[in-house]
Amino acid sequence: MVGRLLREKGWTEDVSVGGVMGRWREVVGPEIADHCTPETFEDKVLVVRADSTAWATQLRMLAPTLIRRMAEEIGEGVVEEVTVLGPAGPGFRRGPRSVRGPGPRDTWG
Repeated sequence: MVGRLLREKGWTEDVSVGGVMGRWREVVGPEIADHCTPETFEDKVLVVRADSTAWATQLRMLAPTLIRRMAEEIGEGVVEEVTVLGPAGPGFRRGPRSVRGPGPRDTWG
């Protein structure tokens, strides 16, 4: 009954997103969850951000296993691809020692 209602309203995708994001720690385990977080889930592609390049490399190798675990826990075909991103780098235009750039470049000969 609930499944039919979700399909009729077109909410199955929203429920899938909630299942992946809400149960992340439970599905992947505490060790992996401590070092990465799911960022987005769209069109059956889960984007995960790791806290270090070492963990990003490890997660890329574990991607097929993660997809299999999510199929077991959340449902077959919910996640078909895992994209792993490394840690976000610092911005260049912030901080006490940042210098304003020269502005628009002069393109005249």
